[in-house]
Amino acid sequence: MPAPPSANGEPDRHAPEALRQGFEDAGYIADNELIMAISLTFRLDRPLLLEGETGVGKTEVAKTLAKVLDCPLIRLQCYEGLDANAAVYEWNYQRQLLAIKIWETEDISAAEKERHVFEEEFLLRRPLLQAISMDKPPVLLIDEIDRSDEEFEAYLLEVLSEFQITIPELGTIEARSVPHVILTSNRSRELSDALRRRCLYHFVDYPTEAKELRIVTARVPEMGQKLAAQVVRFVQALRQEDIDKKPGIAETLDWAHALTGQGIDDLAGNQDVVEDTLLCLLKTKEDRDAIPGEVVGRIFSKAV
Repeated sequence: MPAPPSANGEPDRHAPEALRQGFEDAGYIADNELIMAISLTFRLDRPLLLEGETGVGKTEVAKTLAKVLDCPLIRLQCYEGLDANAAVYEWNYQRQLLAIKIWETEDISAAEKERHVFEEEFLLRRPLLQAISMDKPPVLLIDEIDRSDEEFEAYLLEVLSEFQITIPELGTIEARSVPHVILTSNRSRELSDALRRRCLYHFVDYPTEAKELRIVTARVPEMGQKLAAQVVRFVQALRQEDIDKKPGIAETLDWAHALTGQGIDDLAGNQDVVEDTLLCLLKTKEDRDAIPGEVVGRIFSKAV
């Protein structure tokens, strides 16, 4: 079904049908709920909060959306201790000091020197300021917001509410265009109610077997359908085991590439190769110890 026209008669790129097709063309297989959530972020002018386990494709949503919209992707990677200097702006102190040194021989007052060194040419725009300074709306990815401190989360909420940033030496900088904001969280801590109320919400779960098979087929086209189905069945069964870090979609794709690189076209008769390449799926010693040879054999028999 073609996308419905927008107010100016052009196809609406933000309609669910257009977004779904755009995501598929970019190699991302998205379910209906995710497509609707993305579409509503445009309709309601709200950020989108994506929660889910590591490796289920949350970050990839933002990257794919930037491709679909043909706009820049600006990424703010959150971490403990993140502050405004790293997220919003900093002054280029080295250039400021160099300018002051050059002006030492010139007849310029101290007040005038101070005014000059706090002009925009000495400003280092970090992701948040960079995002609101662009003429064309970018996709702003605020990745792993749950890793930041509550103080930064509160500051971020203020920025997302007003889309303007105050720099004491320059004044208030308002957004030239409002970015498309996607936040991700691995749920390592509970986010504030205020942030949740500001955002639309979607939980990104591990894919069903049918969806994961579509993903593998799309992203590893050189892999035969039989092997792709075996790989997906194995990973789906592995996730049901008592392991701490269940393999995500990224791990499935890594394993698929590893097997094709080994010249494998059928898991049957290749259990030894499966065991040797489990390092693509299991990323801790504890999880590897939890899947001994007999467990691998049991899962392998389900897959082939």
